[in-house]
Amino acid sequence: MHGFLGPNGSGKTTTIRALLGLISLDAGTMKLFGESVPQRLPRVVGSVGALVEAPLFFNNFSGRRNLEILARTARVRDARIDECLELTGLSDRGADPYKGYSLGMRHRLGVAAAMLKEPKLLILDEPTNGLDPAGIVELREMLRTLGADGRTTVFFSSHQLGEVQQICDSVSILVKGRCVTTGTVNEVLRSRGTDENVVHVDDGGRAGVILAEDGLGVRVTGDRLIVTGAGDPARITRLLAAHEIFVKELYPVSGDLESVFLELTREFEVDAS
Repeated sequence: MHGFLGPNGSGKTTTIRALLGLISLDAGTMKLFGESVPQRLPRVVGSVGALVEAPLFFNNFSGRRNLEILARTARVRDARIDECLELTGLSDRGADPYKGYSLGMRHRLGVAAAMLKEPKLLILDEPTNGLDPAGIVELREMLRTLGADGRTTVFFSSHQLGEVQQICDSVSILVKGRCVTTGTVNEVLRSRGTDENVVHVDDGGRAGVILAEDGLGVRVTGDRLIVTGAGDPARITRLLAAHEIFVKELYPVSGDLESVFLELTREFEVDAS
């Protein structure tokens, strides 16, 4: 699952619309499954499902009826409608009129429509927009289910950074139309690391003195030491082991995706000016 992040106006929706052939490029090239788009989009469009901005359905028709119309247009087997309703948690509400759906249910029906073709790639543009906290949790669990089967890659843009960090394997961050970083979530977080390590030992006071005498920064947080300046964490273990103090726990302090996002955005805007 890949998160596509960026401030408002950074080009997320424009990129997605260009990728799907909804707008034309002034310059550059884009590819889906190795095929140039929009020129060769017909070759791969059957493997792509997409929900761009707000979904549109017939208000007086049931959720199932709306999907039936789309399924017949796309020549999708009828059984797939039930599968998509189940995937999105709408099996019990498929017969209800769309006009009675909550905002969260409308988002889920949009995802169900995008899943009808059993796509290898599912593209969602800001799927959490307008949802309350309960709706966001529902959507998060649904996306986890979709991404867990290994058959569908989910690519979605979002400004809900906490949600992205919880469910995405990788991310790209866009600022003013340029990709400023991409990689796994852990790689992106580590790239903005603080050079701080959390150390847990039985004798924290003695360990802190030893590390400080070697020039490292040390501060105490509860029963843990926060150590800075070590570079390689192995330096900490060697110093303490030489004094027969053995590390029970050692791990780097990493920031969250929101702090990395804000830092990258500020840096790029300063450089651009």
